[in-house]
Amino acid sequence: MKEYQREFIQLLIKHNALMFGSFTLKSGRISPYFINAGNFNTGASLLHVARHYANAIADSGIEFDVLFGPAYKGIPLASTVSCSLASSAEVKAGSVPSDRQSNGVQANTEFPFAYDRKEPKDHGEGGTLVGASLAGKRVLIIDDVITAGTAITSSINLIKEAGGIPVGVVVAIDRQEIGPPTSPNPNASAVQYIQSKFNISVISVVQLDLIIEYLNSLPNNSELSKHTGSVVDYRSTFG
Repeated sequence: MKEYQREFIQLLIKHNALMFGSFTLKSGRISPYFINAGNFNTGASLLHVARHYANAIADSGIEFDVLFGPAYKGIPLASTVSCSLASSAEVKAGSVPSDRQSNGVQANTEFPFAYDRKEPKDHGEGGTLVGASLAGKRVLIIDDVITAGTAITSSINLIKEAGGIPVGVVVAIDRQEIGPPTSPNPNASAVQYIQSKFNISVISVVQLDLIIEYLNSLPNNSELSKHTGSVVDYRSTFG
């Protein structure tokens, strides 16, 4: 586990964006943990989150031109990640458009971003998309989590309709669990389904296995360590 990933897990827990207990998911499964990135609702917390997303993007080496944030949670994520990338000196040359590369490491690089509206606007600039043009651009989607893959599929279709080229998705956590029996591919995780269907990269800041590793590193008498067994059992059952 890299240090920024450990810090990200601690940040998730601190802001109750990662909670442990008993939660009923949309699929009907009873999960021992729950993710709610909406609890990152202050400027300071979003800046920290964006920095960790930027680290994951840099580590991946993915090449892209524009960030896209699906409504609603993806909107603040995409905008703050764009800010973080612009101020970071750690962005790898491989993830910087060729016309902006310099000496292997690129600082103060600007990556435009766009997002969608849930309801199309019929006045002013109109349409469903807001922000940078996607036409002919390699688009990296920024979101909180992939559950069933439905929302990401909609975003990919929207990007293609706008003439963009979806190249990847970045999420906070990969749950590493197979889909429910009603999912398009119940024998694969949502991440695996998206990767195989659209031939794009799915990058996560952390995975469930890293969360388990973190829980295992805690003292046995800590409040969080008591949840380790149930999370491990869930991973074994649905992983």
